Amino acid sequence: MIEMFEQWAWIGWLVLIALFLVIEMLSLDFTFLMLAFGGGVGLITDLIGMDLWLQVIIAGIAAALFILFLRPPLLHRLRRGEDPTKSNVDALIGLHGTALADITRVSGEAKLGNGDTWTARSATDAPIPRGGRIEVVEITGATAVVRPVSE
Repeated sequence: MIEMFEQWAWIGWLVLIALFLVIEMLSLDFTFLMLAFGGGVGLITDLIGMDLWLQVIIAGIAAALFILFLRPPLLHRLRRGEDPTKSNVDALIGLHGTALADITRVSGEAKLGNGDTWTARSATDAPIPRGGRIEVVEITGATAVVRPVSE
């Protein structure tokens, strides 16, 4: 029975590699690509004629080495071209604006420097009067948490 597994192990390696590549296409994290590379090493060891248990050990070690040493530089190169500009909610943090109504710990309204009007609440215990200058310190749901700033 074991001889049959060893005889057809190359098919198992190909199926495993294909499975890992499909999962990698869905995850795009390079982890399953490294596992597929480890499976490729396992396939090569099978074609050389090594025992099945040795193939599995070598493939596992190769996959671990690929994950530890090849994946980090690949991720670094992939993320090197990312746009460093903050977007969405992250772009609002630190933005200045004006209080349209008194802002307390519970409620208020503010117009931000980008022209958006947000419900707001104060990050401090002191209320911010209408017309006061504010800075966004956090976004919680659809509410801007703000603090007063001096002119």
